[in-house]
Amino acid sequence: MASFVDRVVLHVSGGTGGHGCVSVHREKFKPLGGPDGGNGGNGGDVILRVDPQTTTLLDYHHAPHRHATNGGPGMGDWRGGKNGETLILPVPEGTVVKSKDGAVLADLVGEGAEYIAAAGGIGGLGNASLSSQKRRAPGFALLGIEGESSDVVLELKSIADIALVGFPSAGKSSLIAAMSAARPKIADYPFTTLIPNLGVVQAGEMRFTIADVPGLIEGASEGKGLGHYFLRHVERCAALVHVLDCGTLESDRDPLSDLAIIEAELEKYAVDMSYSGADGEVVPLNHRPRLIALNKVDLPDGKDMAGFVRPELESRGYKVFEISATSHEGLRQLGFAMGEIVQAARDALAAAPPKVHAPVLKPRAVNESGFKIRREEKNLEPLFRVIGDKPVRWVKQTDFTNEEAIGYLADRLAKLGVENELFKQGAVPGDTVVIGEDDGVVFDWEPTMMAGAELLAAPRGTDVRFADIGDRPTRGQKRDEQVERREAKAAARAELEAERKAGIWTESVSSRRVAKPLKESALGEENAE
Repeated sequence: MASFVDRVVLHVSGGTGGHGCVSVHREKFKPLGGPDGGNGGNGGDVILRVDPQTTTLLDYHHAPHRHATNGGPGMGDWRGGKNGETLILPVPEGTVVKSKDGAVLADLVGEGAEYIAAAGGIGGLGNASLSSQKRRAPGFALLGIEGESSDVVLELKSIADIALVGFPSAGKSSLIAAMSAARPKIADYPFTTLIPNLGVVQAGEMRFTIADVPGLIEGASEGKGLGHYFLRHVERCAALVHVLDCGTLESDRDPLSDLAIIEAELEKYAVDMSYSGADGEVVPLNHRPRLIALNKVDLPDGKDMAGFVRPELESRGYKVFEISATSHEGLRQLGFAMGEIVQAARDALAAAPPKVHAPVLKPRAVNESGFKIRREEKNLEPLFRVIGDKPVRWVKQTDFTNEEAIGYLADRLAKLGVENELFKQGAVPGDTVVIGEDDGVVFDWEPTMMAGAELLAAPRGTDVRFADIGDRPTRGQKRDEQVERREAKAAARAELEAERKAGIWTESVSSRRVAKPLKESALGEENAE
């Protein structure tokens, strides 16, 4: 059973926000108390936080799926839902968070460093928060949104100042046990060390950490032996110590050939998150300061071999130390040499100017609408896809079983300018409109669904714009009806004019007005006689 895990794939998801509440305040002698539905609570976040008591990712190897708690729903009497609890996942110091495609998301160094792996969803607004001067009693509420879901890769890269590298059975574990209080497994067979070991060394007033990784062999870059798998644990080291076996019993090996093979394997290792010097540049492993530790000089053959290869190594510019992890010979000098390198690296880092990451401000452009409409084609029919954070979020918050909620969504989209942009791109009634990407919501566009739901008198939860929606004429039908009425009026006028010209009409309104005073004058003459 595995006891040390330094790489896992973690599936995390934030909590879902609670739904808003639809409620009307009820109190004696107050029949119209107004809306009092509370807001839903926000979902909990999933946070990765450095814990000094955690040394492995084993827990996430056995339980890779983690989910934060959901937010509670809103309630009546203006009571909001409970926020979901934040799920804090402890990780060892030096954990690197990556996406599945290898992009580095966070490098967690230092106690308390944290990263939000999945944010919780926001809660929906209740009808009390949706009420306004014109919409006094909303019969709907907004739904809570699901939290973020992501798959992140956690890689543990140990925090150490000095790395011990070398062939299997070269004595690295014995050396770290002799110089520190670490007690790694030690045996007389290759690949005894299967996991990295850390030890703290005290050299005078200098205290630093050394790391021992499983041994390398020729072809490690191709996966031979344990491969390069554990070299990530020495990427943060300031210097390397080559532990060379001077007492090997293999006839085809010697310290010089072992050094050449290890250097070649380090050359093939690609560092992506290595220790950075004062200038902030990434330094490959084989370009960092290196010391040579000729081990097992307590053996007669080991002492002779060390004396034979030492001049050659010193001529190449290496600092060479003859040591014995068994008798502790030369360990004091090696410890002080390590401390000098670590102190120099720390001084250079302290003297370097602090790295100030200038915040990148991206103000919203004046002409930015907050959404885009992409015209596509599906089954030889036009399709308009609306893409944007606001429209997608609004659709997720809409309860499509409530007509008034759908009308409120139509009002928000129209106010954002979606209707006008669809007109500009040539959309006609009946065209398919999709809000979102592949899993978006599909509509048959009806441009008569314009803004103004708050001005329409209708029972709560309904919208008169949806009443008898199947019998409601479209704009084209209304236009045809208007043309028919105009043609009918023109035909009626032509018919009346034809009858007048044919003499069917013998008097007109003007003749009536002239005849009336003549009749009255005739009556006056008769009376005079």
